Amino acid sequence: MLAREHQPSPPSGLNRTPLHALHLASGGKMVPFAGYDMPVQYGTGVLREHLHTRACAGLFDVSHMGQIALRPKSGKLEDAALALERLVPQDILAVAPGRQRYAQFTSESGGILDDLMVANFGDHLFLVVNAACKAADEAHLRAHLSDVCVIEPLPDRALIALQGPKAESVLTKFCADAPAMRFMDAGPRRVGGIECFVSRSGYTGEDGFEISVPAEAAERLAKQLLDGTDVLPVGLGARDSLRLEAGLCLYGHDIDASTTPVEGALEWSIQKSRRRGGARAGGFGGADLILAQLEQGAPRRRVGLRPEGRAPVREGAPLFADADSSEQIGAVTSGGFGPSLNAPVAMGYLPAPRAAPGGLVFAELRGQRLPLRISPMPFIPNTYKR
Repeated sequence: MLAREHQPSPPSGLNRTPLHALHLASGGKMVPFAGYDMPVQYGTGVLREHLHTRACAGLFDVSHMGQIALRPKSGKLEDAALALERLVPQDILAVAPGRQRYAQFTSESGGILDDLMVANFGDHLFLVVNAACKAADEAHLRAHLSDVCVIEPLPDRALIALQGPKAESVLTKFCADAPAMRFMDAGPRRVGGIECFVSRSGYTGEDGFEISVPAEAAERLAKQLLDGTDVLPVGLGARDSLRLEAGLCLYGHDIDASTTPVEGALEWSIQKSRRRGGARAGGFGGADLILAQLEQGAPRRRVGLRPEGRAPVREGAPLFADADSSEQIGAVTSGGFGPSLNAPVAMGYLPAPRAAPGGLVFAELRGQRLPLRISPMPFIPNTYKR
């Protein structure tokens, strides 16, 4: 209780997750993020947290994310799935009970309003949305789906992610069902004696799990998972470097309302049933533009970038076709050092004709032009359990 009694107050206006006291007790360095007081790192530092996750397992607090239940008023899950398909270009009807799917809310102009996970829990859909967008997402759902669905935010739940090659062995101590789960399985599970929602998924490129837990039980569960040397608490710094190496988008940076799913290289997430000629083609925001881009290509593409030197190239750096050109052709959207590669990595947008892997572009950094090689993503192989 001492940590709770003497914890400093977060800056005015910031929310706390249910694990806030545990972060402080664990030496977390707290920073504002998406309206929350969140740990950017712990005493071990970003580099060790990153490498430990790749070698063993890391525990992440992602309770700032939004959790929403979508319940069909008719009692038929099919109605909720078809309603949600008005807002996303993915096939939600085909998501089987106990499975989940990656999706995007799209605008009438084809831009991405948010990206999200959608799970089929049998009698309702369970959505996880980005922290900075959760209020807007709830309003979007209410504006368009209230005729068919009850939209139920779940603010009294925390969300933690256990990621890394030892995630399964750690979770199995507390959840006998863990080994039987495969990538993108999701549903109610009992973990450490606590009724939770568990998915085999994550944001690191590693095998792992995301666990939705009642807020009042979150600290107890986190302490159980952290007991031993296999698991370290991991902050936002390593979460960002891990997802960057995995080639995963950060909403508001690599994708946003000005980028379409095709420009964002996310067309793999749009199933045939929603494309032209499919059983339920179109019918979502920006469908005409997105479907045309699926067939004809988009004018620009998100690409992986490998700086040829040692200097990281950060978000916002302009990209040029050659070392002397005055015409900017693109920009870096995420960039930093990849500890697993011992080299810098980045992502950005380029005109489609210049987006092929192997090509060379130049970033401007402190008045100098640095060469970057266009690279396939992910930068390191993923280890999802299929």
